[in-house]
Amino acid sequence: MTTLSSRAALILLSLTVSPSVLAQDAMNSLEDLVVTAESEADETVQDLWLPEIAGASIFSGKKTTVLDLDKLPRIVGNNYRQALSQTPGLLLAEESTPLVSIGYRGLNPHRAQFTQMLRDGIPIHADQFGYPEAYYTPPLDTVDRIEFLHGGASLQYGPQPGGALNFITHRPRTDKEFSLRTQHVVGSDDLYSTFTSADGTVGQLGYYAYFNHRQADGFRSSNSDYDLNNGAIKLLYTLANGGRLIFNADTYEETHGEPGGLSVADFALGSLAATRLYDEMTISRDSVSLTYEMEPDADSFFVANVWWSEYQRFSKRQRGGGFGTLPTGGNAGTNSIESQVFRTLGADARYRRNWGFGGETPHTFSAGVQVYHSNSPRRDYRGLTPAAEVGVLTNASEREVLYAPLFAENRFKFGKFSITPGLRVENAWQDIRETVNRNVNNAGVVTGLNPLESIDDHSTVVLGGLGTEFELPASSTIYGNISQSYRPRIFSESVPTGPTTFVNGDLEEGKSLEYEIGVRGRPTEWATFDASVFLLQFEDQIGTVAIPGGTSLQNVGDAEHKGIDLSLSLDLLAIARGKKATDSLDWFLNATFLDAEFTRGPQLGKTPQYAPDFILRSGFTFTHGDKGKVSLTGTLLDDHFADDANTAAFAVPGYFTCDLTGEYKIHKNVRLIAGINNLFNESYYSRVRGDGIDPGNGRNYYVGTSFEF
Repeated sequence: MTTLSSRAALILLSLTVSPSVLAQDAMNSLEDLVVTAESEADETVQDLWLPEIAGASIFSGKKTTVLDLDKLPRIVGNNYRQALSQTPGLLLAEESTPLVSIGYRGLNPHRAQFTQMLRDGIPIHADQFGYPEAYYTPPLDTVDRIEFLHGGASLQYGPQPGGALNFITHRPRTDKEFSLRTQHVVGSDDLYSTFTSADGTVGQLGYYAYFNHRQADGFRSSNSDYDLNNGAIKLLYTLANGGRLIFNADTYEETHGEPGGLSVADFALGSLAATRLYDEMTISRDSVSLTYEMEPDADSFFVANVWWSEYQRFSKRQRGGGFGTLPTGGNAGTNSIESQVFRTLGADARYRRNWGFGGETPHTFSAGVQVYHSNSPRRDYRGLTPAAEVGVLTNASEREVLYAPLFAENRFKFGKFSITPGLRVENAWQDIRETVNRNVNNAGVVTGLNPLESIDDHSTVVLGGLGTEFELPASSTIYGNISQSYRPRIFSESVPTGPTTFVNGDLEEGKSLEYEIGVRGRPTEWATFDASVFLLQFEDQIGTVAIPGGTSLQNVGDAEHKGIDLSLSLDLLAIARGKKATDSLDWFLNATFLDAEFTRGPQLGKTPQYAPDFILRSGFTFTHGDKGKVSLTGTLLDDHFADDANTAAFAVPGYFTCDLTGEYKIHKNVRLIAGINNLFNESYYSRVRGDGIDPGNGRNYYVGTSFEF
């Protein structure tokens, strides 16, 4: 392992002895939440956590975080290192592609598969039950805030132990009939990023449309280029009864090269060479949704969503090679081609009602139900050249999921104390039928026919949770939560596509139980804090074990993840002046201290992957009225491993990165944007896969202009 440079340590010290953006008035009703999203020009700063009640949801007694993107200068290129700087508990495994991998308290970060991912409350995983990988996230230019519900606090959205990330996108502005924004940014590695949007409200109809394009050659020697296009339109119609109909249509397409991983030795020499010259992935996604929300009276709220989406995932990868090496041998003359389609149709409805006795309404009931169906055919081919896009069919399967969960919870409030029991019932049907399963040699000739696999499985899982909260003086509260969650068997764990991977007959779903207790508050208008201790017990984790003739998919053991989360935000200028002003110098600190260990199974005593002992994020943001912002943020991670076996090749040395970003309005219609990522040119990596080390980008720059009318 390498140690951090003394310069990085000094910088971190400077970032952590002073403080962030002050959250202003709390969001105490749905109207507060809606107003903050109704105008792209509205930069209302929000609290660090969600209110006790919002819309159809109860958040009392739960640990939540609001990642308010208005606190920072505009984020270019969906830089999640900057976006996640505002919350503890999340780990970003960076890569050279536009895709995102986010882990939670020592859970596998790959494509955020242990965390529910939502846009405006609607799931965006390829398949939230059978293939929970998030290949798409909305452009951060169109996101007002990201709501993060920690761990089991997300039971109203799903069973995942890693919580829920909900991207809340902008709604049409209501103060103008028409407004236009077009932003253009250029940067290192031939980066070009543009975002153009138009929105407004005419009578009862609001509209919001945008187009986003990003392209770059990438920082690797070759095959790290990408090209991304995303467009959407949102219509909001206000009904005579005060309700809203919201229609959204979205299209997304992205292609990127996969330059492959490096060996430990090559990384140490500073190599940025590509070890995969032909590998490529294309993701396309189309979606349509319709939302109806209304507030029948002051004590109730109802929301319903209907959505359809189609994902297409296509990849081609040269065969042969190893960890950080170029493909060689006979297999290198062929490739593996994978084509998957995910067609989903879903609907959910949620209702919240305040109730009580004697004309009082201190208690709150909330319930919801979802019905979700997906059809996901998969085809695997063997290409006869390293860059082939068509080939011999080797495996084909038809996959279907019918998912019908429901939840209910009730907050009982007695003066300053509240208790919220909750229940979630998971109902899932998974049907997988192989139609082709062939073992193909290098020349593409069929050498054998394996038995076709099929599974038709139904499971019902009941999950419970309990949250408590006690109000303290100085706008502070103590909160506590205990909740169950589980990890359902995904497609590849039910019917593996590889010819030498076998499913253990008594394979169980992974189950987890999470405990959390904390205190949070806003003692003054220029200070907020949140501190909690947690324990995550994860049992029956699914993994692979080597057996004669191949590998076995089986339950590989239990693990405990325990630690502390801390968040602090101070406005230093307000402290010095004794009051808030238009200018602010905000300091923030977010920290996770984690002790994770396998307690049973073949990895007994080892550390789960992506579970560093600490993650520290800190920084300053200076805001000059409505003219501009400058932000300096730093991220420090301790040493950890990228595999559960803790092998030397998968060791991730500790690292420190720092980003300097800014924006300034030089005219009422013109804004300049600039930034330097990895300011001190740290040599680091945060992701290791089977093909080697995925290096992080060195110092890189961008500059651009935004025209707003």
